[in-house]
Amino acid sequence: MNEHDFIAALRALATTPAARGLEDDTAVIEIGGETLVLTHDAMAEGTHFLAGTDMADVAWKLVAVNLSDLAAKGAEPVGVLLGYSLGQDDERFVDGLRDVLARYDVPLLGGDTIRSRGPRTFGLTAIGRACHTPVPSRSGARPGDEIWVCGTIGDASQGFLELTRQDAGGESGSPQKPDPYFTGKLLRPQPLLDEGKALAPCVTAMMDVSDGLLLDAERMARASGVTIDISSGQIPFSAPFMAAIGDDSTFAARRHAASWGDDYALLFTMPAGTRPPAASCKVGVVLPRSEAPLLLDGSEPSPDAPLGYTH
Repeated sequence: MNEHDFIAALRALATTPAARGLEDDTAVIEIGGETLVLTHDAMAEGTHFLAGTDMADVAWKLVAVNLSDLAAKGAEPVGVLLGYSLGQDDERFVDGLRDVLARYDVPLLGGDTIRSRGPRTFGLTAIGRACHTPVPSRSGARPGDEIWVCGTIGDASQGFLELTRQDAGGESGSPQKPDPYFTGKLLRPQPLLDEGKALAPCVTAMMDVSDGLLLDAERMARASGVTIDISSGQIPFSAPFMAAIGDDSTFAARRHAASWGDDYALLFTMPAGTRPPAASCKVGVVLPRSEAPLLLDGSEPSPDAPLGYTH
């Protein structure tokens, strides 16, 4: 089964309202006077991070991507549970874990450790407290809304390119040193927790951009029963990214960046004419549902290029 089919099969088991029909990145549980937001993400060596990556960076990213899911719900982190596969450089993982938990003032609550053969896989569950109810979902976008991005797109994709390109020095054979700005964006993303809390009372729908802006916009459109039209010229690329691609700043290069993922920006919708309370860029509009849930510059994207990352 592919990822889409497997999740579809699981929906028959996820019947509690807290699961939100598995159409969201988090579960939402009301207990007494509190609304808890729970999420779980896993990372596998060779898929989510390159072999040989500093384990301190792996730890940081594992926590950060889960906190990004909480940010998209306007939630305040309460703590995390770690699933860890023992192996090389465990001490470095602990160093990175200490750094990221201290940076976001998040306690480690527990978890489990194992040892196994083959590539290592790590999992983390993050628990948050909703700062606004109802908690934003993917499914609230309505025709007439505008769609916005808080954060930038493409820096992580450039970081991956810089880490993996070979013989970047040309005929000299001297590899070009990766730019720490881009590799930092890839290896140590910054979850937009404060921005998410500010936006939560205002948005009609919100999610983070993890698998590519275009794919995640399509997911929001499908969950909401609408069509979303993204304007490629309004996608917020950073100045360093535009400088790095230089003469290759074509539609194809920008589309690739919008499909790559690992951005951890916030994608959200608001009624037309409303200004978001956090620095953001309007990237499109929400339309009544048509045959295609996603449009790019008014047209259905070419099926020859993927919208984003799927397993």
